[in-house]
Amino acid sequence: MKKILMTMVAVFAAMNMNAQVYIGGSVALEAWSSQRLAGDKSETAFKLMPEIGYNLNEKWSIGTVIGYQSDKFNGVKFGNVNLPSESAFTIAPYARYTFSKLGRVNLFVDGGLGFISASKADWTELAIGFQPGLAVNLTDNLSFVSHIGFIGYELLNPDGDDNNISKAGVSLDGENITFGLYYTF
Repeated sequence: MKKILMTMVAVFAAMNMNAQVYIGGSVALEAWSSQRLAGDKSETAFKLMPEIGYNLNEKWSIGTVIGYQSDKFNGVKFGNVNLPSESAFTIAPYARYTFSKLGRVNLFVDGGLGFISASKADWTELAIGFQPGLAVNLTDNLSFVSHIGFIGYELLNPDGDDNNISKAGVSLDGENITFGLYYTF
C-alpha cells in the first residue's frame, strides 16, 4: 500500500512540474441612450468576468470563467413589456488548445460550455461551442488575451412556456470579442 501511495505522489508531482496556474479575466462597461424623439431609452451594462486556469502542458489548458453581469434599462421594451434591471451569474468551463506559437504570440481555441442565469427576469442561457483567440505574452508571467467570435450553439430560455430561442452558427460581432490580462504563477 505504501508503494502505491508513493508512486501516485511521484506521478502527480511529475505531472505538475510543467503545469502553471493562471488568473485573469475581463471587465466590460457599456452605456447607450437615445434622444427624446427616439423614445428616451437607455441601457447601462457592466460585466466582471474573472477567470482561473491550469496549463497542463505546452498545448493544453483547462479553466473556467465565473462572472457577474448587471444591466440597467430605462424605457427599453421587449414586445410590450418594459425590461427590468437585471443581474446575472455566469459559469463557463473550457479546455484550451494552443495550435500555433509565433514568438510571443500564441493562437488558441477554447472549447467549452457556458451557463448564464438571471433571477429577476427568470431566464437562463446555455452555450456550447468554440472561441478562437490569441495571447500576447508581454512578460514571462503577464499576457494580453483576446477571444474573437463564437462558433457553436446557444439556447436562451426566458420565463414562460413555449418561448425558447436557439441559434447555431458563427458569430463575429462585437458581443463576442473580449480582451483581458492574465497572470501566470
